[in-house]
Amino acid sequence: MGIRQRLFQKENLERYLQKDSQFERTLSAIDLIALGIGAVIGTGIFILPGTVAATKAGPGIILSFVIAAIVCAVAAMCYAEFASVLPIAGSAYSYGNIVYGEMIGWIIGWALVLEYVLAVAAVAVGWAAYFNSFIAGFGLKLPKAITGSFDPAHGTYVNLVAILIVCLIAWIIDEGLKTSVRLNNIIVAVKLAIIVIFLLVGSFYVKPSNWTPFAPFGIHGIFQGAAVVFFAYLGFDAVSSSAAEVKNAKRNMPIGIIGTLIVCTVFYIMVSGVLTGMVSYKLLNVDDAVTFALQLVHQNFVAGIVSIGALAGMFTMMVTMIYSSSRLLYSIGRDGLLPSFLGQIDKHHAPKHAMLTVTVVISILGGFIPLGQLANLVNIGTLIAFTFVSFGILLLRRNPTLNKIKGFRVPFYPVLPVVSGLLCLFMMTQLSLETWVASLIWFVFGLIIYFSYGIRHSKMNQKLD
Repeated sequence: MGIRQRLFQKENLERYLQKDSQFERTLSAIDLIALGIGAVIGTGIFILPGTVAATKAGPGIILSFVIAAIVCAVAAMCYAEFASVLPIAGSAYSYGNIVYGEMIGWIIGWALVLEYVLAVAAVAVGWAAYFNSFIAGFGLKLPKAITGSFDPAHGTYVNLVAILIVCLIAWIIDEGLKTSVRLNNIIVAVKLAIIVIFLLVGSFYVKPSNWTPFAPFGIHGIFQGAAVVFFAYLGFDAVSSSAAEVKNAKRNMPIGIIGTLIVCTVFYIMVSGVLTGMVSYKLLNVDDAVTFALQLVHQNFVAGIVSIGALAGMFTMMVTMIYSSSRLLYSIGRDGLLPSFLGQIDKHHAPKHAMLTVTVVISILGGFIPLGQLANLVNIGTLIAFTFVSFGILLLRRNPTLNKIKGFRVPFYPVLPVVSGLLCLFMMTQLSLETWVASLIWFVFGLIIYFSYGIRHSKMNQKLD
């Protein structure tokens, strides 16, 4: 078989459905929305509205979130159609294998590995910092040596709290999906309740004069703000990784994906409005904008509760991302592009080896490596996946077999999928040169793995030889 045929051979949906049948379908639409909210509403809602308002959009941050939501909405509808027609594990990676072919599928999967693993590692470091600040309020302090990445010159050797929180979440998920989803749903409810408390308390301190001027940096500033806050929505795509474990996936997957986006958009807009109404946007360029605003109006007790909300927000984000990354790694191992032990399902209907591998990698990154600007790589990994999924709808509809499957359909086809893909490409142009260089290195490394291992061990190509 020729190299071109190997690279672009398309996967068969029936084989995926047969392999993924080992999973237990237990998730409802409400579970999916809770997973999505858990991933999307993290530290972003407590930090991003303040810094973006102060430096780019002013009170116009409200419109920035609306614009970003529109961009995400069109991508979300493309994800919803794929998840409805192809109820399989692996999210955009598996979709890519079916409509584009194996090599493109690998590139999408490698981009998602970058997104999920780095996102969790970065948030684990943030969670550890918040936790250390939280216990400091009770007069407790961990030894400096175990509170930061490996940096002997500054007296830190390992971020122990970051490692422990990752291992704890992985253990909870591994104990059983029902238990971990139930816990996630409870914490998401607590987190949303804390945000509602902020909105109720903060609304009493809103001064309409703080909303003037509404767009101090002009329309350009609002669009710049949209490019930044766009990344506050990243994570809803992780919902599609759970498709193989969803009851009535054709109905529930679109509800889960689009429902997540609607709920998160409403909360982002309300928090931005109250925050910029409480305090002049000029004062909000701080790391803890919501807490800062409450302290400024002498609501220190509520500010403390919001700090707990930030910890809860980061916790649920890590739950969703660790869960999704283990299912992604399982999917790649299932296809033989990475060692096949990753694609095994244990007696508890869980990919134990994939979960263990993900946990080790994230723990090393979060515990020992200073992430810094690497966190920006999360954005480019996601946008690459968004782009392929958007344009992939055109190929999905042209496939006579797949087009017969009834499920959610993107409206205004083919205009909306094309617009979605172009908007994602535009967002990529807003990323820094350093991000592009680092991502290029990552993808070169990924192609080396594919051509040295993946293409020779591919289950699809072995079947055709």
